[in-house]
Amino acid sequence: MKKQKGFTLIELMVTVAVVSILASIALPAYNSYVLRSKLAEAYANLGNFRVQMEQFYQDNRNYGSTACGVDSSGNVVVAIPAAPVVKYFTYTCSMGNGAQSYIATATGVTTDSTKGFAFTIDQSNNKATTVTSAVLPGWIGNTGCWVTKQGGAC
Repeated sequence: MKKQKGFTLIELMVTVAVVSILASIALPAYNSYVLRSKLAEAYANLGNFRVQMEQFYQDNRNYGSTACGVDSSGNVVVAIPAAPVVKYFTYTCSMGNGAQSYIATATGVTTDSTKGFAFTIDQSNNKATTVTSAVLPGWIGNTGCWVTKQGGAC
């Protein structure tokens, strides 16, 4: 009689169980890393926008005549980030106090894991993160910074 080669059903079931346990640990961590990399778009674009707005202010002594970054001739000097630079967020800017202040906002698009996130920055470099219930579990907002990790860490 020939000796049989191969795996038993028990060995296969144990292997599947081990792989399932490892996947249940690795997948949430991976998803968190992917989301954190997407949030970097908002940090970079808002930071760059703020620098450009401050340069605009140095030249014009206001943040815009009719809208953020628009000079008195109607020329858009500082553009709000738009495609193709943006993928995961939409950006808005609102002025206040007679064009002496502004708030720029990056809001996560609804078709991605960034939905539910909103990051803001103002002329004084005050940063804040707003998080709605649409975000993955464990993410919370922070009124003093842009959240970079679960639990509200900056």
